[in-house]
Amino acid sequence: MFELTGQTAIVTGAGTGIGAVIAQRLTTAGARVAVADIDGDAAKDVAEKIGGGAIPLALDVTRTELVEAAIAEVIRKAGSLEILVNNAGIAGKAAPIWEQTDSDWHRVMNLNINAPFYTCRAVLPHMRSKGYGRIVNIASIAGKEGNPNMVAYSASKAAVIGLTKSIAKEVATEGICINAVSPAVIRTRILEQITPEQVDYMVQRIPMKRTGLPEEVAAVVHFLASRDCSFVTGQCYDVSGGRATY
Repeated sequence: MFELTGQTAIVTGAGTGIGAVIAQRLTTAGARVAVADIDGDAAKDVAEKIGGGAIPLALDVTRTELVEAAIAEVIRKAGSLEILVNNAGIAGKAAPIWEQTDSDWHRVMNLNINAPFYTCRAVLPHMRSKGYGRIVNIASIAGKEGNPNMVAYSASKAAVIGLTKSIAKEVATEGICINAVSPAVIRTRILEQITPEQVDYMVQRIPMKRTGLPEEVAAVVHFLASRDCSFVTGQCYDVSGGRATY
């Protein structure tokens, strides 16, 4: 089930947290994974840990020229590229909008929405030439409901959902499926960026009354990255413990 043998994947922000677990899961399913992270040492550590010929990439995904060069390098080394998982992201400063600076806003937007735009634009010509591809963008429940004191994060993740639905329709007849995953609060280091009060606000809105696990997100990503995801595109799958029901 969900076999990925012979396929190549790029996972951004894979040096830690959800991205590292996704990289491990795809590798276990048979894919050769390019582990991309701005922290080159972390990318190398994860690549060595997961094995399977994993390719470590020190990559700043907010710089379009570096994104294009990295994707070209992966295709040259692996011979093909079937899967892209846009996982890199930041929560940003937890504060009301009147305390958010231009810099706070642009920092979150550059990584959370500009970077997925750059990577999708860079991989799609190759996927279109092959008549096959899978892209999974990590959004957030905040992009559907809007979390107070997280305006940039919420807006950026709403944009990720819109990006996903738009480009999915552009290539829907070309063997390429593009979907999003919207986790609720997941127990990773990103929680260190926000206050305990903010975390409690999010957890209390989850019917299961707990944080999610990175492995639970990776399981959904695995399906969406596989050939079994053949009639599913332009969708947003929630991993929210019941928080979102639409």
